[in-house]
Amino acid sequence: MAYKLTDEQRQSVLKQDAEQRYNHFLDKITKWEEVWSLRDDEGFVLVNSDDEACIPVWPHPDYAAEWASDEWAGCEPFSIKLDVWMERWLPGLTGDAINVAVFPSLEEEGVVEGPHELGEAIFELLEQ
Repeated sequence: MAYKLTDEQRQSVLKQDAEQRYNHFLDKITKWEEVWSLRDDEGFVLVNSDDEACIPVWPHPDYAAEWASDEWAGCEPFSIKLDVWMERWLPGLTGDAINVAVFPSLEEEGVVEGPHELGEAIFELLEQ
């Protein structure tokens, strides 16, 4: 279950730059043990960044839901438990050569990181 997010909090976070949103993402997913992405009947949304396939992820379903328009209008936020993200998703993304677009906003691309590097950053926070 997602943490409580007010519209004021959401707007404040969305005003942050990509690096600040990346750090916010890490903080929230390690506390709430949940990663959010978008999917429909055909699978998960993938975006391109510098001609590389990326899966976009967010710390809360409300951020993901904002992306569910236009070409992704039929998509819905999907919760991935953090342990499943770490144990299955990140190795699978590595094997498929898919990067992670961490917390993109509608106006700005998020930090794009390889699954292995993102996993290391998450693991470091979990160890603290």
